[in-house]
Amino acid sequence: MPPLIFRKGLDLKHAVADVLAESYHSDLVQTIKQQNYVHTVGRLEVRLAREFGFCYGVDRAVDYAYQTRKRFPDRSVILTGEIIHNPHVNDQLRAQGIRFLSDPGESLESLTPDDVVILPAFGVTTMLLEALTERECTLVDTTCGSVLNVWKNVKRYAEDRFTSVIHGKHWHEETRATASQAVRAGGHYLVVLDRDEADVVCAFIRRGGEPAAFLEQFGLSASPGFDPARDLERVGCANQTTMLSTESLSIGEMFRDAMSERYGIAELSAHFRAFDTICSATQDRQDAVIALLDERLPELMLVIGGYNSSNTYNLARICAARIPTFHIADAGALESVDAVRHMPIGEKAEQLARNWLPSSGPVSIGLTSGASTPDNIVGAVISRLDVLVNQG
Repeated sequence: MPPLIFRKGLDLKHAVADVLAESYHSDLVQTIKQQNYVHTVGRLEVRLAREFGFCYGVDRAVDYAYQTRKRFPDRSVILTGEIIHNPHVNDQLRAQGIRFLSDPGESLESLTPDDVVILPAFGVTTMLLEALTERECTLVDTTCGSVLNVWKNVKRYAEDRFTSVIHGKHWHEETRATASQAVRAGGHYLVVLDRDEADVVCAFIRRGGEPAAFLEQFGLSASPGFDPARDLERVGCANQTTMLSTESLSIGEMFRDAMSERYGIAELSAHFRAFDTICSATQDRQDAVIALLDERLPELMLVIGGYNSSNTYNLARICAARIPTFHIADAGALESVDAVRHMPIGEKAEQLARNWLPSSGPVSIGLTSGASTPDNIVGAVISRLDVLVNQG
């Protein structure tokens, strides 16, 4: 008997609205939005990007998780892993009694038909979905619509015998899920992290090369049995939805140019495809932070979000190219007027920066947050800035 699957909520949105507001809403942030996204107090000016924080897909996923707990109060509710990449949100879900399959002591083998399993916003692999189906668990699918759109195109590539070239992080949950869709449809995939990796692949398309050397570099990023000489003859571009959109578009153009040189313009359509699979929320947040910087450059930029959040990292990349930028997890990172804990671009561990905040005169700070960061975390950061600048 197939398991029960909920894909459009559980008809309890109003029942969980109050607890969601209590957990994630910020009156301060709402007031700042009404003040044209500018907060001025004492010598502090905070300028918010006009698009930041929870996107529709994240908001929907968190809402469904709370609805699930409400709908099944006497059953075990388990997430396959982090619902989104924000530690505060995931801890709030644990506080609701929701377990995480990725936590110590949990295992897929222990699940039974009595368990309710939530699939996260970035989806799960086809293999994991099959395993959950076999165990007849009740499923609540919160996979984001933007991710589903990428899957649709990747499956179409595979059906037409095009290899999916995915701009993303091969270890990221979303990219693993997307790659599994290609394999399930009988196709191949190759994940490229950035322009440098794309350039290596494009060079192979243009001139060929040694397959063994290619696979030594891309083995973890390629589908089983991948043969670059065979599987790079026809490629279709896709992307992890939270990547830097300008980079995804640039990589697509790189592959288009390589295929044009290799096979000629007249044969391009037989060897290259691309669809716009960039998440609109990701694009909106990136556009908004660029607009903030273009309007009037602040003295520094704070980008708030989980350190393992891809979309937050890419917002920080955009800002760091223009002005001093600090990617912070929460208000606790703002230790003092002299010390801030942050994740520098390209690093893998949090670092402590000194002399980050001007000690006198007006202070203009730009602020944005990733799509998995709730407003209450943003509000707490702004309140902490007020204390440091005006009272510290």
